[in-house]
Amino acid sequence: TDEIMQQEIRPLVAVDIIEQLHRQFAILSGGRGKDGAPIITFPEFAGFSDIPDEDFLNVVTYLTSIPSLEAASIGFIIIIDRRRDKWSAVKASLTRIAGAFPGNLQLVFVLRPSRFIQRTIADIGIKLYRDDFKMKVPIIMLNSVTDLHGYIDKSQLTRELGGTLEYGHSQWIHHRTAIENFAMTVKTTAQMLQTFGTDLAETELPNDVQCTEELLSAHTDHHSKLKDELKLAVKQGATLLTCIREPVTRSANSKLSPDELENVATVERLLAQLDETEKAFDQFWTKHHLKLEQCLQLRHFEHNFREVKLALDNLMEAQAGFADIGDSVTRVEHLLREQKQLEEKGQEPLEKAQSLALHGEQLIQNNHYAVDSIRPKCVELRRICDDFTNETKKKYDILGKSLELHKQLDKASQWCEAGIYLLASQAVDKCQSQEGAETALVEIEKFLVTAKEHQLSNPKEFYNQFDMILTPEIKANAQRILQKLEDVQEMFDKRQVSLKKLAAKQTRPVQPVAPHPESSPKRASPKITRPA
Repeated sequence: TDEIMQQEIRPLVAVDIIEQLHRQFAILSGGRGKDGAPIITFPEFAGFSDIPDEDFLNVVTYLTSIPSLEAASIGFIIIIDRRRDKWSAVKASLTRIAGAFPGNLQLVFVLRPSRFIQRTIADIGIKLYRDDFKMKVPIIMLNSVTDLHGYIDKSQLTRELGGTLEYGHSQWIHHRTAIENFAMTVKTTAQMLQTFGTDLAETELPNDVQCTEELLSAHTDHHSKLKDELKLAVKQGATLLTCIREPVTRSANSKLSPDELENVATVERLLAQLDETEKAFDQFWTKHHLKLEQCLQLRHFEHNFREVKLALDNLMEAQAGFADIGDSVTRVEHLLREQKQLEEKGQEPLEKAQSLALHGEQLIQNNHYAVDSIRPKCVELRRICDDFTNETKKKYDILGKSLELHKQLDKASQWCEAGIYLLASQAVDKCQSQEGAETALVEIEKFLVTAKEHQLSNPKEFYNQFDMILTPEIKANAQRILQKLEDVQEMFDKRQVSLKKLAAKQTRPVQPVAPHPESSPKRASPKITRPA
């Protein structure tokens, strides 16, 4: 019982009873009664009574399932052709149909046996056994197909019944199996698309580039295969539609029977269903594919962010290592060259960071689903770039001031040394004369004129100007040089005072003194003594 309950319940299809259908003991020719009732014909069939009940029920059930519900609700018309048979065959046929016909009956036409004696027996039998057939519909006994034409239009009857309706049983079976195969294809395709869609919806997005690329590739390949299946299904339906319409295409005078028109409607409905399924699938795939592509974009962005962030961190660490501001002009110039090299080295990671931040902003503008993850990374990249740029400028400013400071200290120190050398080079014996003292004073005055160019500003201004870079060592060196400047200046001041005294002493006039008479017996010419 459990196995039976678990089996898929589905209606009969032609392929299930293909052998029974080919026996042609019952056909659905496509003809209709005047009110649109479908006609099922039981042609002459020698072994009708030998047909197994299951085969008979399956065929009749299948035939009654083909017309539309609207047509079936009108009721079926049955035509039993037993013109070449006996009354026993008529009776057996009516009994079997009455007991096993699954549809709603409207009328039963019986083409009675044509031989006189069998016709007579049939007339008597139908009167005697009508109630035994348990049919609640009229049973009309007909002597010939001409009588049948009085009830059903010839255009709705096959040639075997004197009509004009084109019917080929093999073609009919072919069309039925093709339609049902196409219906199964549409159903299977829809199920495949639904299953694939469910798998896509339940797929967790990977966390790395490679897995995301593999997933995107796998899903895209699967999608392409399903699209190919859809194309084949549409082509199959279009081909089938062409085959059903072939009689009308071949001859303008031909018309499709109501059943054939229903076949056309069925195929068109299946094609429309396929089209709707494909559109829904395409819409879903577009969203899913976009999400996968955005996921891949995000993983690339995150991967590049980690690489750029590492490079920037190393750059900032290297910059932080440049704490030295130098203790001499040579050292500061070396530090400036190193800072320049670091700046040049940082150009590539900085450009990558700016480019990556711009790319991230473009992803945000394109409505990326991971805005909350991308935006903070863009902000961080720009912040680090700004920090490096600002810190580099600050380093240049500090080193620039340090260079200026040490150049000033060097100039002051050189001036002191030059001043000391000047003082030391002035020979004392030469300065004893007025001319020598005045020359020395001129030399000193000329040298002191250069003091403004080479000396430091006053200590207060000096400390205010370079306060930000005055380390204890630099401050001590500056104080030493300032003290040396004071000492040298004092030395010049003292030298100037001495030289001025010497110059002033040599220019004082000497009073002439007359010689005593006894000191020179001879008369001599008066002499003027030159000052020493």
